[in-house]
Amino acid sequence: MSKLNIAVIFGGFSSEHQVSISSAINVINNLSKEKYNIIPVYINQKGSWFLYEGNIDSIKTVAWEKFGTPCQISCDMQNKGILRITGDKIKRIPVDVAFPVLHGKFGEDGTIQGLLEMGGLKYVGCGVLASSVAMDKATTKIIASALGIKQAKYLVFRKEELADMQEALKKIRYKLGYPCFVKPSRAGSSVGITKAKNKKELEVAIELALEHDEKIIVEQAIVGRELECSVLGTGGADTVASPVGEILAGAEFYDFDAKYNNTESQTVMNPDIGEDKAEEIRKAAVEIFKAIDGCGLSRVDFFIEEKTGNVIFNEINTIPGFTDISMYSMLIVEMGLSQSELMDRLIEVALER
Repeated sequence: MSKLNIAVIFGGFSSEHQVSISSAINVINNLSKEKYNIIPVYINQKGSWFLYEGNIDSIKTVAWEKFGTPCQISCDMQNKGILRITGDKIKRIPVDVAFPVLHGKFGEDGTIQGLLEMGGLKYVGCGVLASSVAMDKATTKIIASALGIKQAKYLVFRKEELADMQEALKKIRYKLGYPCFVKPSRAGSSVGITKAKNKKELEVAIELALEHDEKIIVEQAIVGRELECSVLGTGGADTVASPVGEILAGAEFYDFDAKYNNTESQTVMNPDIGEDKAEEIRKAAVEIFKAIDGCGLSRVDFFIEEKTGNVIFNEINTIPGFTDISMYSMLIVEMGLSQSELMDRLIEVALER
C-alpha cells in the first residue's frame, strides 16, 4: 500500500505562533513514517508560506525563510495539492490530507478550513462552520444556552459600545460584579484574558482584550475546579468523549503563561469528582461538539462550581494544543489510544468526511 501525503500546516501570524510550532513538532513526531510522507508547510508571522523538504529531524531548528521554498495551496480542484514555487517554475506536490496545526486567528477560525475546501483538499479537524463558531466565545455561549447547558453569567461588548467606558463599567458591576474575567471573544490559549477585581483593573483588562479583538466578553468569575474533556470522531455515532482531566494552575488562573511556562501548573487524569459529574461533563462535551457541527477533534472545558457543585461550561477548542504537555492528547491516551494511533484516527476521519 502506497503512503499517504500528509501536509502539516503550522506557524501562522496569530499570537499563538510559537505554540503552533511546538504542537506541529509533536504531531510530526507521532505520524508514522511507514504510513505517511510528511510535508511540513510553515507560515511565518508575516503570512508567507514555505515548504520544507529537508530532514524532518531538523524541523526544530531550520531557518525557514533561508532554507524553505515558497509555496501556496492550489485552489484548482482539478490540480489539488501544494504548489512549490522556485523562481518562475511551479511544481505541484499532491496532498492526500492536510493537517492544520494552526492555533488562533487565521487557523482555528474557519479561514484555513475554507481555503482547503476551495482547493478540494481533505483535512483534519472541524469544518468552516464549527471552527468559526467555536472560535467566537460569544457565539458558542448562545449555542450552549440553547442546549440548556449551564455557564457563567456574561456580557458581550463591541469596541464601539465601549466608547462610553464609564457606562460599560457600571453595567458590568451591576450585572456581574467583581471579580470578573475579561476575554477577547476570538482568541485562544488564554491570550489577552485578565481577571479584574475592581473598577481600575477592569478598565485595564478591557483595553488589553481590545488589543486582540474588537469584540470582548466579560464573565462572572466562577470559583471552582477546572476540568477538560477531549472529543474524537466524525460528529456521528462514532463520536466519543475521553475521561476527564483537571487543571491545577500554577497561577491565579490558567492564563497563557500558566499553560506553557509555569512549571507549577499540573494536569491530573481522572480526578476525584464522582462518576456522575464526570459523565455529565463527557455528555455535555459531546453534545456541544455535535451542536456546532464538530468533526475530528475538540477539547471542551468546564468548571465544577465550589459553592453549588454545578458543572459549568467554559469553552470549546477545535484545534487544541498538541504540545507534549497539552491536555487533549493526554486525555486520549487515557482512553487507550497511543498518540500515533490518535494521528491515524484523525486522518481516517478526514478521509471519511
